[in-house]
Amino acid sequence: MLFAQENNLSNIIWVVVLFAVLVAALIFLAIFARYFRFWIQSVSTGASIGIFDLLGMTFRKVNPTVIVRSKIMAVQAGLGESTGITSKALEAHYLAGGNVPLVIRAIIAANKAKTIDLDFKLATAIDLAGRNVLEAVQTSVYPKVIDCPGRGSGRQTLDAVAKNGIQLKVKARVTVRANLNQLIGGATEETIIARVGEGIVSAIGSAESHADVLENPDRISKAVLARRLDSQTAFEIVSIDIADIDVGENIGARLQADQAEADTRRARAKAEGQRAMAVAREQEMIAQIEESRARVVEAEAEVPKAIADAFRHGSLGILDYYKLRNVQADTEMRSAIAGTGTRTPARTAQ
Repeated sequence: MLFAQENNLSNIIWVVVLFAVLVAALIFLAIFARYFRFWIQSVSTGASIGIFDLLGMTFRKVNPTVIVRSKIMAVQAGLGESTGITSKALEAHYLAGGNVPLVIRAIIAANKAKTIDLDFKLATAIDLAGRNVLEAVQTSVYPKVIDCPGRGSGRQTLDAVAKNGIQLKVKARVTVRANLNQLIGGATEETIIARVGEGIVSAIGSAESHADVLENPDRISKAVLARRLDSQTAFEIVSIDIADIDVGENIGARLQADQAEADTRRARAKAEGQRAMAVAREQEMIAQIEESRARVVEAEAEVPKAIADAFRHGSLGILDYYKLRNVQADTEMRSAIAGTGTRTPARTAQ
């Protein structure tokens, strides 16, 4: 009976062991079924990503498809781990929110171009900065043409005035290539357009005549390029081409006409002020004349009083009075002949 109990216990242990082995086998088969394809691709291409690395990616919440395909792409392009492209580095960039396939494609494109120095560290930094690193590499290989003024600015031409006052309307095209070393923190296309526009306006404004600019439009390009307008930007200016240049208005003549009109208005205002002052002065003089006349009339009114007083006190006789009247009459006659019409105290006294 004891033997039977031990036999039953042994059977139970074997059943448990077999069940555990079966569960382990099922788990292994599930993992093998999921990662076997990736592992085979990795082994066959020399990507050096083991099955346990693939399993660890699952626990680290990394998409193994992205990492394996990106690593295979790099290995097939001849970019080994000596360039810094390891599975751990790819996982780190993935976890940082970067676009791993785009970075690998950009590095491959730069490596194939053989004129662009782009390593994995710089590429990931550009990608994490929010720039399209592949587009930057393509712009470095195939330069990009930027219209100046920009299409979204709402303006058709750049307007500038030469020293002789003639306005010129210019359209320019700027050919640029990406500067990968300045792509992080460098200014964008809007800054290039603004600087080129400023340089064109300055170059035209420094010309003595608009005819000089029309005769040699390339002087604008040379003057703008000499100012190194691509400094601290994400681009390198290859060339500046004047696509179109037209003659606008005579701004100088219009400004002179406006200035002359303003001077005329100012002179009229000054003359009107002087005329008003003269009128006011005239009115003051008239008032003074009337005041003087009033004083004369007041003085004349005192003459009869003085004569009457002289008669009362015996200071003036009748003969003296008649002599005075004769003198007054003679004076009035002389004034009438002379045409002065001067009034006399005798007339007022009468």
